[in-house]
Amino acid sequence: MGELLSSIWSTVWATLKTFEFKDAIDILIIALILYYLFRLFRQTRAGQLVKGIVVLLIAFVLSWIFNLTMVNYILRSIFEFSAIIIIVVFQPEIRQGLERLGRSNKTFKNFVNTTNINPESAVTKAISDVSDACAVFSKSKTGALIVFERNSMLNEIAGTGTFLNSDTSAALLGNIFFNKAPLHDGACIIRDGKILSAGCILPLTNSLNVSQALGTRHRAAIGMSEESDAVIVVVSEETGVISIALNGTLYRDYNRNTLYDKLTELLVTREKDRSGLFGDLFKNRKEEKDDE
Repeated sequence: MGELLSSIWSTVWATLKTFEFKDAIDILIIALILYYLFRLFRQTRAGQLVKGIVVLLIAFVLSWIFNLTMVNYILRSIFEFSAIIIIVVFQPEIRQGLERLGRSNKTFKNFVNTTNINPESAVTKAISDVSDACAVFSKSKTGALIVFERNSMLNEIAGTGTFLNSDTSAALLGNIFFNKAPLHDGACIIRDGKILSAGCILPLTNSLNVSQALGTRHRAAIGMSEESDAVIVVVSEETGVISIALNGTLYRDYNRNTLYDKLTELLVTREKDRSGLFGDLFKNRKEEKDDE
């Protein structure tokens, strides 16, 4: 044991003597990647799997220290195929992470905008229209599911419904979610302040932490928020309660004014403050605290 510690210290000291500024940059980049992965896996089923992998790593180190040949051989064989195992087990999380990396920046989207429409004013109008419509839905207990697209492009989801590409209005939203209308069971997707598509099918959440009292509409809202950075507004057909699904969490009991304020914060104020991948990385913790 003493020889092992002495060997480790010698290796560490030799590394420190050759430590350069570029090595610090290298460590910083790795630390950011690890932090980003930890934040991605946190509060998901993958988080529990990561804990299991850590336990196996500790067991592998102990088997090497105490010369447990068979245990060490088995664990080493498992880790030899770790790349394939990680891809298979973490496929949903890897896809989600790559989607986050590929999200276009709002500044770029505004730069390539060739229309004369001011996206910010269109979004503000859409927020007002949705808030007005949801207040009516809440009183009449009309079920509704409205998705505000942000950086994650939802073309595939929009393709499951009927393309409208129309301006928002409380009356139009009322017609879409009228309980005898053909599109009322699906979701309505709003992109840059315009109704892109209606009657869309959203993915259901697989989370085991979702209350059994929640129906399919709420599970679809949570599922969509898990797979994208979209902001989803849902109105319960049974209770008339207005909720917002964001980052896999459902926030409930909004009225017209509080819904308008929250959507404005999420879709206008915060979008102004975003500064790409690293801005989103460091500001996410503050956003999560604000949403609690």
